[in-house]
Amino acid sequence: MFLSRHQTQLPTPEQALLGRDEPAFTITDRHTVLGHPLLPPYPADLQIADFGLGCFWGAERRFWQTPGVWTTLVGYQGGHTPHPTYEEVCSGLTGHTEAVRVVFDPALVSYDQLLKLFWESHDPTQGFRQGNDTGTQYRSAIYTHSDAQQRQAESSRDAYQPVLTKAGYGPITTEILPAGTFYVAEDYHQQYLDKNPAGYCGIGGTGQSCPIGVAPMDGWQS
Repeated sequence: MFLSRHQTQLPTPEQALLGRDEPAFTITDRHTVLGHPLLPPYPADLQIADFGLGCFWGAERRFWQTPGVWTTLVGYQGGHTPHPTYEEVCSGLTGHTEAVRVVFDPALVSYDQLLKLFWESHDPTQGFRQGNDTGTQYRSAIYTHSDAQQRQAESSRDAYQPVLTKAGYGPITTEILPAGTFYVAEDYHQQYLDKNPAGYCGIGGTGQSCPIGVAPMDGWQS
């Protein structure tokens, strides 16, 4: 959150850092709050959703607090550099954004409910910025895992835009793309705000309700 070079332009594949063939680190494969494994394989009845909404420390907490979410983990997505490190992502030269992978039980929480939480937990109109955090790694993004998720994500964006426009906000800048490779972030980033309860969050919404789903937002901590 504090090493950003404030890049406001994505690198091309040719400009991106080369990266590496294998991860530069390992992580502890257990969620510190939910108790489930962070890494696959996951139970067959679960689904995956990937979101970028600014600093992934606070973003992850929003989702692990959601009933029906089985596990969460943070990482880097949407860029070019294979197996990047946090410092490389913060340089703006990998093309990745900070992302949260949400593994959820669709019998308990719907993808629409997760989309509602996503939209209401940040300002999706800020481009390469979220609040005081500036840089390409803080851009808003939804990375989809099926045609159905893609349609739902685009539909939710189109439903939310008139609400934001009426409230005086600009166009939604959220990147909505089929999911590419999700590179897991370093161990100390995983469930950061559980390990550091007084740590930096940086996540805040617009105060405007997204007209999809029925996620119980009231009373949730940010």
